[in-house]
Amino acid sequence: MIGELCARFEISARLRDAALQAQRRVDDVTYDAQRQVSANVLYAFAQEGIAESDLHGSTGYGYDDAARAAYESLLARIFGAERALARLSIVSGTHAIVTALAACTPPGSTLLSISGRPYDTLRNALCDAPHALAREGVTYREIPLRDDGEVDVPAVLEAVAVAKDCTIFVQRSRGYAPRRSLTVDQCARTFAAVKSAAANAPILVDNCYGELVEPQEPTHVGADLVMGSLIKNLGGAIAPAGGYIAGRGDLVERVAARAYAPGLGASLGPTLGFGRALVQGLFFAPLVVEQCLRGLDFAAALFEQLGYRVDPSPGQPRTDIVQAIALESPERLLRFARGLQQAMPINARFRPQPGPVPGYAQPVVMSSGAFVAGATIELSCDAPLRPPYEVYLQGGVTYAHACLGALLAARSLEDAAGSVKG
Repeated sequence: MIGELCARFEISARLRDAALQAQRRVDDVTYDAQRQVSANVLYAFAQEGIAESDLHGSTGYGYDDAARAAYESLLARIFGAERALARLSIVSGTHAIVTALAACTPPGSTLLSISGRPYDTLRNALCDAPHALAREGVTYREIPLRDDGEVDVPAVLEAVAVAKDCTIFVQRSRGYAPRRSLTVDQCARTFAAVKSAAANAPILVDNCYGELVEPQEPTHVGADLVMGSLIKNLGGAIAPAGGYIAGRGDLVERVAARAYAPGLGASLGPTLGFGRALVQGLFFAPLVVEQCLRGLDFAAALFEQLGYRVDPSPGQPRTDIVQAIALESPERLLRFARGLQQAMPINARFRPQPGPVPGYAQPVVMSSGAFVAGATIELSCDAPLRPPYEVYLQGGVTYAHACLGALLAARSLEDAAGSVKG
């Protein structure tokens, strides 16, 4: 396939040779975790027993919406959770995360981010924006990750002992920062230590980009809530919008009361005819995530072959759908984004430009051409224009498309004299 893409898109002989070597490097990579994930999702559907009539959904207030009930029950089964709240009206992962944190961290208590500084837009919502939690009577603290990427458990336990009444927050994915994503095993060890010292402290996990990548989710190993977007991994490139919160039943109810109204909580919320897309997207999600991981492994191998530092390395176990590539200059970031844009099924002729993004101190360049706007399970990249000038490549619904995106991004770098290393 790589040879055919190189011929059709006029890839240079030098880059084609690097791509073929990259393909050979990842040909033998196995995705055992995805087989387990697929079995988990199939089992959840078999247990749920959804009928076609359940998918029609509702309008207006959304009372007794069978599609919503079935979808939330499916999510709860897959996450090993007591309950799930999944709504079109939760418009993003950040919306889901902030709503859950606000519901579980009342004024006068402490919010501890034990995975260091959250991604820029979330930290802005927690600390700096008008009406941020830290401006509404919540004490906010960050515990940096250790140099080896592990959670600094002794520092966390010390902070918990001082805070007494606190909520623990973990960002599982790297976001758009030069740090390692946390594995579920790392989360399990951390959660056990925290619970031994503060059994009543709820642990909330930003699960964005990580769903269905590993056989278990954070809720299987001690997280009280996980939050994320329905147009990333779980949407299977079909879900049109939405966000979710899943975990302990009492906490999900508290979040529902915060998101809607006390006394109404989770009883409202129409699916507006999109219940079928949500359920079907979840059914296809394991396949889409696997295709994405295969494509990211190829991209990692290609850019490592070209002399760039990548994380994770090709074939290394993954815990999210984000590939970091260190390009080391703003010019290369821009070249990469413009090359990747040429591979997009939508807006391929657009020319990405750096610009301001709410919550970011520096301009950000993005490349995207998704069928669902903002759906980062579809191929895209983001890159804040700041050292170490890493680009964060995400998604890829099909392996072939992800490979093409990597090739065109590399070609764009090659076209700039001296941009490609080696």
